[in-house]
Order: sequence, then C-alpha cells, then structure tokens
Amino acid sequence: MIIIAVIPARMGSSRFPGKPMVDILGMPMIGHCYKRAEMSELIDFVYVATCDKEIYDYIISIGGNVVMTSDLHERACDRAAEAMIKIEKIHNVTTDILLMMQGDEPMVTPKIIEAALKPLITSKDIQISNLYRELNSIEEFNDPNEVKVVIDKNGYAIYFSREPIPSRKKGVSKVPMLKQICTIPFRRDFLLKFNEMSQTELEIIESIDMNRIIENGEKIKMEYSEDESISVDTLSDLDRVVIEMKDDAILNKTKYNKI
Repeated sequence: MIIIAVIPARMGSSRFPGKPMVDILGMPMIGHCYKRAEMSELIDFVYVATCDKEIYDYIISIGGNVVMTSDLHERACDRAAEAMIKIEKIHNVTTDILLMMQGDEPMVTPKIIEAALKPLITSKDIQISNLYRELNSIEEFNDPNEVKVVIDKNGYAIYFSREPIPSRKKGVSKVPMLKQICTIPFRRDFLLKFNEMSQTELEIIESIDMNRIIENGEKIKMEYSEDESISVDTLSDLDRVVIEMKDDAILNKTKYNKI
C-alpha cells in the first residue's frame, strides 16, 4: 500500500497572508508541519505542494520534498490532486491513499496521522475519513474559524458548519460540541472523483468542501483523535501555538530539530 502525504501551502491566504512562512520558535510554520509529517511510519512520501517560490525554496533548503503546482487552484484538494499525479510520476508509483495535511497545523502528531489513516487502512469500503475532537469552550463553539461537525450513530458525518451545531438555543445547554481536525485521507480515485464534482449549495454557504461529499450522497467516516491539533487562522491562534509548543514533547524530545 502506497500512502502519500501532501501539504498544500500558499502565501496568498486572504485571512492571514504569508502564513506558511510565519516564524514559530525559530522555524517557519510549514517546516514544523513537514518535519512532523515525516515522523509517521505509515507514510511513504511526504511532499509540500505550493505555487510560491519562497515556500518551494525553503523546503528545498531543509532537504524536503516539494512540487510546484498551479497558482489557479482555489481549494487545497485541487492542489493536492495535482501534486499527487506529479509525485506518482517522480517515483513511478500509484497512490493508494492520499493524506491531505494542513500547512497551518504545526502541532500535528504521529498519533493524529495514525488515527486519520486507520479507517481506510482497516476497511476497503471507506473512501474518505475525517478526524474529530471535542471543543474546549463555548467561545470555540461559537468561533467561525472552528469547523463543527455533527455525527450519526454509525460514526459518519451528518453535516459540517462554521456555526455552532447542534443548537443550544432550544433549552438544551449540554450538546455534543465537536470540531473537525483537517488531516484528511482520500482513496486515490475518490479524490479525483471528488474534484470532478461541481460545487454544491451547502458547500458554498458554509465554505466547507466536505459538505459536497455529503450532498452527493457519499459517506465520510469520522474517527476520534486523542491528540489536540490547533489550526492557525489568526494572530491570536499563532500566539497560542507559540506558547503551547514551548513545552511540546515532539519538538523537545525527538530527532526533530529546528532548522
């Protein structure tokens, strides 16, 4: 089984321009993401996919794998798919699972990667999975930067939203407050199929492309993540990550060194 991890990254984020190269304890954020992805023994190849020379040159400088992709992609999945085809040609392989990782989650762990891949490794019937974890506060539940998910009794996603779902406004104060963690494995052909689907109404309304899969009648298996992952969407998120990573066991106790 060939598992490729791709980390799409670009400098032109509308919410946080230049985000991949922002410094975290002496290393650009994309460097943390790349180095931590490399730690997983389940992954055969790790690549950054970018349209920006600054990111490309940095990954080369640390001895990493990187491919240039089109600057016309609006979604990470499209960039990941283009990168996957190029990587297959470089290594003369056919991908079984493409793990799309995020260039703004610098605290990802091997346990998170293992949890994300588990459903596809253990069942050939599952085409895609997402991770989830409890939100820590009402403030996070109300934060539109946190993607919330509602899950059915069989462990599949019902709906994703940036709004607080399920509602707490009907007299029920204790509801399952779950967030999506964006370390997402696809079976190869399902990723290509997904990218051929037209955008859907709820996907556009919520600005969450996973809703396209649900709207087309496909299933997304949800897997619980024991480890926390923090997405850097704002400067306050960055401040939080810098504080958390000062005591990070992976950064401080493994061969992963700042470069």
